[in-house]
Amino acid sequence: MGSYIPSSPQEQQEMLRAAGFSGFDALYADLPPQLRLAPGALDLPSGLSELEMRAQMERLAGQNTVFPHLFRGAGAYRHYIPAIVQSVVGKEEFVTAYTPYQAEISQGILQSIFEYQTMICELTGMEAANASVYDGATAAAEALAMCKERGRTVALVSAAAQPQVRSVLAAYCFGSGMELRLIPEREGRTDLDALAGLLGSSVACVYLQQPNFYGCLEDCARAAELAHGAGAKLILGCNPISLALLKSPGEYGADMAVGEGQPLGLPLAFGGPYLGFMATTKALMRRLPGRIVGQTADADGKRAYVLTLQAREQHIRREKASSNICSNQALCAMTAAAYLSAMGAEGLTRVAQHCMANARLLEAALAGAGYPRKHAGPYFHEFVTTCPVPAAQALRALEARGYLGGLPVGENELLWCATELNTPEEIETLAAILKEVGKA
Repeated sequence: MGSYIPSSPQEQQEMLRAAGFSGFDALYADLPPQLRLAPGALDLPSGLSELEMRAQMERLAGQNTVFPHLFRGAGAYRHYIPAIVQSVVGKEEFVTAYTPYQAEISQGILQSIFEYQTMICELTGMEAANASVYDGATAAAEALAMCKERGRTVALVSAAAQPQVRSVLAAYCFGSGMELRLIPEREGRTDLDALAGLLGSSVACVYLQQPNFYGCLEDCARAAELAHGAGAKLILGCNPISLALLKSPGEYGADMAVGEGQPLGLPLAFGGPYLGFMATTKALMRRLPGRIVGQTADADGKRAYVLTLQAREQHIRREKASSNICSNQALCAMTAAAYLSAMGAEGLTRVAQHCMANARLLEAALAGAGYPRKHAGPYFHEFVTTCPVPAAQALRALEARGYLGGLPVGENELLWCATELNTPEEIETLAAILKEVGKA
């Protein structure tokens, strides 16, 4: 299929005749007159040439502020994306393909999803993954719903988890009848002593993020021990890049691993589209919402891919469905698979190592400028600092020089992030700007 070219008036007339209509009025004759617009009622402006349209779009785009230097994450991260990723997923047969209603005909799409699922399992240490959901927050909410059982309707959620994710979890719990209770945070981490006191026979699951919103690493092994000791499930929200270095959720004994897949080859793109990944153990595999692609053999013994383990309720008996997810982010998932294939295990590990190394350089430079780290203990590539001046004042000074600083998490606190794209020179300049602000 070639690039989109609108049909000519002659082609439109040919299609109308083939469909048995004399013209457009006959085509829409069954519509009540009050629903039909009179000719010219839309009062659309005249069309623009390609040159004029490009100039107009560039003028509009010029109103955006695009920072050349980014030191903010908080759930969406700027990483290098190899050129081959877009070269692969930009093919029209992938970009234009919608949901495979006659799935088994779409063997290429199904294979790409199967490969994605396999990579997510390898990354998380889990045994089964679905074909993706809308975003990381949705994945976390769907994981909570998977754990709901008769007599177990309470979800314990860490106060150190990302605020936007907590908001989505609260909305889903309200709709499904689950009760959400927050586990307090202490010194930037989940208070596991408080968790022990909150656990009981009514608790279905515990949700933690690793790393958490403040960038700190949690004691996931102990959290798993506490949750399982009370008969509850442990759900870990993960940054997929960090899994190249940190223990996988499977190694911690988690029952489910969920997260935002944006770091895997997807640009920031003003907030989307992204994808949520979900993976779990064999014991919970049949509870996974959405699509799951499996590998089998056809009548001739050749390898084939099929949709499998789907609950019919999600399609035709909606009042009995445990989830409203019956689709997937196919193109975004393919992008993640292309990114992981291009990077390989070694490349992904090097990305994670560079993120950690640059974050340590940033931490030292900020401390030297009078912005010390707030929390002690290990972290991945994000951390919170206190500020000698109001955080808004520091950010304004940075923005004037083309730097997007950390996310304000308090009047005098900023959440910083470094990735492999931040250079030592950038970090040095940022620290110098902040030092000047402190002296002013």
